[in-house]
Amino acid sequence: MSGYHPDLLAPYQRLDQGTCIQAEYIWIGGNNELRSKSKTITEKVTDLSQLPNWDFDGSSTDQAPGHDSDVYLHPVAIYKDPFRGGDNIIVLASTYNSDGTPNKTNYRHNAQKTMELAKDSVPWFGLEQEYTLLDTDDKPLGWPKGGFPGPQGPYYCGAGAGKVVARDLVEAHYRACLYSGIRISGINAEVMPSQWEFQVGPCEGISMGDELWVARYLLVRVAEQWGVKVSFHPKPLQGDWNGAGCHTNYSTKQMREPGGIQAIHEAIEKLSKRHEQHIAVYGEDNDKRLTGRHETGHIHDFRSGVADRGASIRVPRHVNAKGYGYLEDRRPASNADPYRVTDIVVETTLLDK
Repeated sequence: MSGYHPDLLAPYQRLDQGTCIQAEYIWIGGNNELRSKSKTITEKVTDLSQLPNWDFDGSSTDQAPGHDSDVYLHPVAIYKDPFRGGDNIIVLASTYNSDGTPNKTNYRHNAQKTMELAKDSVPWFGLEQEYTLLDTDDKPLGWPKGGFPGPQGPYYCGAGAGKVVARDLVEAHYRACLYSGIRISGINAEVMPSQWEFQVGPCEGISMGDELWVARYLLVRVAEQWGVKVSFHPKPLQGDWNGAGCHTNYSTKQMREPGGIQAIHEAIEKLSKRHEQHIAVYGEDNDKRLTGRHETGHIHDFRSGVADRGASIRVPRHVNAKGYGYLEDRRPASNADPYRVTDIVVETTLLDK
């Protein structure tokens, strides 16, 4: 064979011997969507320092112009790959331009700086990710063709045929997250049929955004195997149907200690003064969801309350009774970037911006 050199076969020989791995690099595209591609690594990876930076065509993802299209992937976190198993890994990467500056869609960069400034307060987050499953016609999965199911009521945390849709898919995602090391804390069927929720956390600081993005990736990959689409749109169906949010549970070290309810009230007061700035980064089309109906507050109003699911900020009843714990920001949409959400929450409550 012309040009043959035995060293060219070395990676494949090592792969047969189990010393090569596959690394799936994933990143956030220019329209808040997930992208990925695979790379063969010739040794088992136990640390980020072993992983090379990579690049991709940013002109194909709305992240760079065609005349300067290289965008670079900098690995930031490693997870076990539930699809390939073994020592194969998923690599979460941040996007950077050729001059070394963060790409315009790289919201992790600033969030990480914010978390570093606030690290002494030990900010914890738990995000409740709602989503809707769609068929190939972009209709809610399992709904009658050309019609509608019965009114909302029996579907939330439902059990049994006619009440839940695609539990096998949802369970597969749950197990994929557990295998990968994602701190997924639960799942449940939601109020609208074919809508589900999973919860990730508690996670400290920047790890919250990392883990939620990887959990989203695992979800769309699992659904891909069923030929099912995943929608993160905050109002996938108009009418008397619940929308989809990404409720954000938040606490600091001070809030979690006895007497922390005072710190919670102080944080709520600060949040009330930057309502518009928060709404601006809490997801696209959120106005279609935050109508004051279907367990939401109105997008133009801010209010808080104990156990009030129509409030902007809810203090759980058990937190109010104990006098310490956490608050729940119910405003973020299901398609919100968790880096932007956690970033501005910490900025507002801890850095006094």
